[in-house]
Amino acid sequence: MRLLKISALVIPMMISASCSKDFIERPSLSGTTTGNYYNNASEVRAATSTLYSGLPWRNYESRAQDAIGDVMSGNMFTYTDVEYLNFSLSSASERVGAAWGAFYKIIGYANVMIKTFEEKKAAGGGADYLDPAIAECHFIRGTLYFYIARTWGDAPIITDPGATALSGNFNIPRYYQKDVLRFALEELQMAEANLPESDEPGRLTKYSAKGMMAKLYLYNKDYANAKTKAQEVINSGKYSLVSDYNGMFTKASMNNNVESLFSIQHQFAVDPWGTGNIKNPDRGASNLRTAEADAWEMYMPSLDLLNEYEFGDLRRKWSVMEHGWTNPNWKPQRANQPKYNEFMANGYKYDTIQPVDDGGAKNAVRANIAKYFAGPGKTYGSESVLGQNSGNNVVLLRYADILLIYAEATLAGAASTTDASALQALNAVRARAGLPARTSVTADNIFHERRVEFAFEGDFWYDIQRQGYAKAKAIIEKQNRGSIEGGANYITTFTEDRMYLPIPAGEIIQDPELAKPAVPYYK
Repeated sequence: MRLLKISALVIPMMISASCSKDFIERPSLSGTTTGNYYNNASEVRAATSTLYSGLPWRNYESRAQDAIGDVMSGNMFTYTDVEYLNFSLSSASERVGAAWGAFYKIIGYANVMIKTFEEKKAAGGGADYLDPAIAECHFIRGTLYFYIARTWGDAPIITDPGATALSGNFNIPRYYQKDVLRFALEELQMAEANLPESDEPGRLTKYSAKGMMAKLYLYNKDYANAKTKAQEVINSGKYSLVSDYNGMFTKASMNNNVESLFSIQHQFAVDPWGTGNIKNPDRGASNLRTAEADAWEMYMPSLDLLNEYEFGDLRRKWSVMEHGWTNPNWKPQRANQPKYNEFMANGYKYDTIQPVDDGGAKNAVRANIAKYFAGPGKTYGSESVLGQNSGNNVVLLRYADILLIYAEATLAGAASTTDASALQALNAVRARAGLPARTSVTADNIFHERRVEFAFEGDFWYDIQRQGYAKAKAIIEKQNRGSIEGGANYITTFTEDRMYLPIPAGEIIQDPELAKPAVPYYK
């Protein structure tokens, strides 16, 4: 959806499909008004559940998140989004437009809900259920502007699309990145003030806002506030690291676990299109394609990332399929392929020696991504999969991030630290991965830890970016972005204008102001 078209959004148009699981369930919004609806918590929460649903997030989390966060950062190899691999992308790139459209569409939903709920409250609606709902909208709006500021730098801020439409002035400028980040922070502060201490699994809480604020403060190098907010989450005692790292991403039964602070909520149903998680086929090894599950391995681990893992790091086998990787519960079978069926009869094996037609795996990097690959289908011993869809949530903020934010904020730009609390936070993440504890920590230690901990989660590009241009250039130019067949590939032409994505060409055509220099948002 184009930015300018958001101004036409009204509540009845927001989502036409009805969802039907847990707190996502909600009635149709058609025909609703502030007079005859939003009269109780159930009706209001049903509306805000739309903001968590996979439907509006779809165009971001399906491929744009991978291309921007992991291909561009050097964590993924691909033959499809080569312009992100080589930093040759333009304003016409499909992923650029998809991410922009998804972010501003969801912001449009949040804008309309905030205005609607505030009008309802002014007309006598209950603040006890309207204020937390408004806070949910502020969290979503703040988080998305945080993403927008990191992805595009200078960008538009829209809070009242209706007023924009009535004014007739659609020449919306870009605002300075620092102002977009300030706006995002203010939104998260409002969310923190009015979200509850706890809620049903999957719903936002005060600590979701504190955690996202900690991440934003760290991005701004405001180490004191980043440490404070991360510590508040840690001290709450509400979150912990789960033992089943791979299960966080591949088992629907682990959705909204104690490590998750904020996740996009997915469902698996008879017709899950738009509500299911569709990362499965883009990551799955092609020898796991069955009558139930698609798998075409669009994105693969980069050779550079594979070289990043320390010896003995359990996250490698939890995140990556390589020669010798097995899952005895998965027993994929195919019609009229007896050699394949025999090879897989006693459980799935990732084998780069076996002929491909007989069950072997032999792609450009000799590895595939295990995160968010739910399996070959229920008939074949895995989680339920229907074509491209699985029922796994996409996690956007988890407790491991809070721990590493705390460690980095305690370091606060120093060469190293032996601070006991920083080491405790860092080493908790390392202990789960089966790695020895560090006795001191440097910025490079944390940067490494973040890369392997959050690999394939769409976050590492922002970690590179926040190092600043000079260091980002050095990091990128050291990465091998090639393949086994094609040989090593090193970037030698990374320039400062590649630190942020270009605004989609179609948006500039509709709003020429976006091509002009940014202006202040705060007067």
